[in-house]
Amino acid sequence: MTSSSPAAVKAALAPKGVLHVGLNLSNFLLIAPHPAGNDYRGVAPDLARELGQRLGVPVIFVPYDVPGKMADAVDSGAWDIAFFAIEPLRAAVVDFSAAYLEIESTYLVPAGSPLQTIADVDQPGVRISVMNRSAYELYLTRHLQHAQLVHAPSIEASFQQFVDQKLDVLSGLRPRLVMDAAKLPGSRILDGRFTAVQQAIGTPRTDKSGAGGGSHAGGSAGAAYLRAFVEEAKASGLVAALIERNGVKGVNVAPAA
Repeated sequence: MTSSSPAAVKAALAPKGVLHVGLNLSNFLLIAPHPAGNDYRGVAPDLARELGQRLGVPVIFVPYDVPGKMADAVDSGAWDIAFFAIEPLRAAVVDFSAAYLEIESTYLVPAGSPLQTIADVDQPGVRISVMNRSAYELYLTRHLQHAQLVHAPSIEASFQQFVDQKLDVLSGLRPRLVMDAAKLPGSRILDGRFTAVQQAIGTPRTDKSGAGGGSHAGGSAGAAYLRAFVEEAKASGLVAALIERNGVKGVNVAPAA
């Protein structure tokens, strides 16, 4: 899959002989607790198990309730790889593969809202509820010029403050907003998207130019392997099969890099 030797790849990605996999549990589309016990199901855990099988190592999942905490643990050694949304700020300390799938991010507005398009949202006086340190929050922070972001610690909290504080807009992943719209008669999801969140596999950066360094020796071999693994998983139909097997709606296989 890469020019690196299997031993070099295993030493880079699983230096302790076990692949520790960080999971962002707030991404309910791709990760869910297994009803049978302390395990996880979904596209991301299934892809991690496939990676562990190819490396010949067992997999241990390391769960985080929000992605920001998983990013904060990048230099702790708690995880060897993690399933992240690609984001420039995180790329300083995380070496990302190409995206394996994409999820549209858009806006929900309440009944009677005068906002009709994505472009209408970014204007003075508009308050947008958003989950703090989510990939789409980081995108909006970089790109919005006039509207105000109102941060919440979780997806559920962002929905609740949108309702309780009568905010103008709720931002989020389209599949989740479809669920939220069903709870709010008259609410509307705006057509289009402000971004597509690209989901990838990351490993701690080892080069000092990445600002964070990293704890893995030989990480470049591991990063190269992850990039090749993801491209092969898309081209072979594995990612599409995992999406179908897990019954996930509202996501698309990412194009080849």
